[in-house]
Amino acid sequence: MNKDKQISNIAIKQVALIAIILVLTGLICFNLSLFIPSVLGAITIYVVCRRYNFYLQEEKKWKPWLSAMVLMLASLIILILPVYFIVDLLIDKLGNAQVYMAKFNVFLDKIHSYIYSKVNFDILSKENMDKVKGFAGRFSTSALSGTFNTLTVIMSMYFILYFMLERPRLFEKVLSSSAPLKRANISLIGDKLRKLIMANAIGIPVVAIGQGVVALVGYFIFGAPSPVLLFALTAAASMIPVVGAAIVYIPVCVFMIAEGNTGQGLGLAAYCLVVVGLTDNLLRFTLLKKLENIHPLNTVFGIIMGMNLFGFMGLIFGPILISFTVLLIQVYRNEFSDEDSPPDLELPGKDNDEDGKVNLIV
Repeated sequence: MNKDKQISNIAIKQVALIAIILVLTGLICFNLSLFIPSVLGAITIYVVCRRYNFYLQEEKKWKPWLSAMVLMLASLIILILPVYFIVDLLIDKLGNAQVYMAKFNVFLDKIHSYIYSKVNFDILSKENMDKVKGFAGRFSTSALSGTFNTLTVIMSMYFILYFMLERPRLFEKVLSSSAPLKRANISLIGDKLRKLIMANAIGIPVVAIGQGVVALVGYFIFGAPSPVLLFALTAAASMIPVVGAAIVYIPVCVFMIAEGNTGQGLGLAAYCLVVVGLTDNLLRFTLLKKLENIHPLNTVFGIIMGMNLFGFMGLIFGPILISFTVLLIQVYRNEFSDEDSPPDLELPGKDNDEDGKVNLIV
C-alpha cells in the first residue's frame, strides 16, 4: 500500500479519542438523564440573569454568594412560580385521570352531537372519536406524570445554578475553551442561544400568561364551566402556533351553546376572538419580535418533543433544543467550509460585552 494513502497515527488517535469521549458522554447522559431538565433550566436562568449578575458583582462589588442568592430568589419569584402555579393547578384539577377522562368524553360527545344535529355532518366518525379520546388520555397521563418530579428538578436546577452564578467568568471561560470551534462560531452560538433562551423563557410564557389572564376574565363574565382550569389550559395552549388558545375556547363556546346557553356562548366566542386574539397579536408583535423570531415549525415540533421528554417544562426547553440543533448544523457548515471567515460571521477581533469585559460565550 502506498504510504501516502495510509491513515496517519494522529488521525487514528483523534478518532479513538473522539470515540472514547462520545461513549463516556453517552454513559453520563444516560445515567444522569433525570437531571437534564435541571441543567437546561439552570442554563436558561443563567442567561436571563447574566447581565444583572455581572452588574452586581463587578459594578456594585457585591459578594458572589450574595449576588447569586438574590438573583436565584428573584428568578424563583418572577420566572418559576407563575409557571409552577399553572402546572400545579393542572395537576390538581386533572390529577384524577378517570374522572377527568369521563368529563372530557361527555364534553366531546356533547359537541359532536350538537354539530351533527345542526349541520347533519358527522365531523368525527366513531373511530375518530375513539382515537381523539385515546390520544387525550395518553397525552394527559404522560404530561402529568412528567410533572410529578417538578420539585426535584427545581431543587437540583438551583443547586447547579448557584455555582454558575457565583463564578460566572470561570464558568464561561471553561465552556469557551472546551468548545472545539472557531472563535467566530463560539460567538455565534452564544449570541443565538441568548436570543433563543430569552424568547422562549421570557417571551413565550409572558404571551401565554397574558392570554390566559385575559381569557379568564371572559370565562368569569360569561359563566364558562371551571374558569380557573380553562385559564391554565388556555395559557398552555397559547404556546402552540397557528391554533393557539382557540383550541381551548372554541370547543368551550360550542359546548356552552349545546348546553342551551346560546347568548353566553356567543358572547364568549366574540370576546375571545376579538379581545384574546388582539392580546395575542399585540404581545407577539411587540415583545417576541424584539427578542427572536422563532419559526412556527420549530415551536410545534419542539413542544411535541419537549412534552414527551420533560413534561410541561418541555414547553420551554423543546423549542430551544430544536432551534439549537438547527444552529449547530449551520455552525458545522461554517466550521468546515473552505472560507475561514464567512461574511455573515465577521466579528471584531475582540468581542466586548456591555460591562467592558470579554464576552466568552453568551
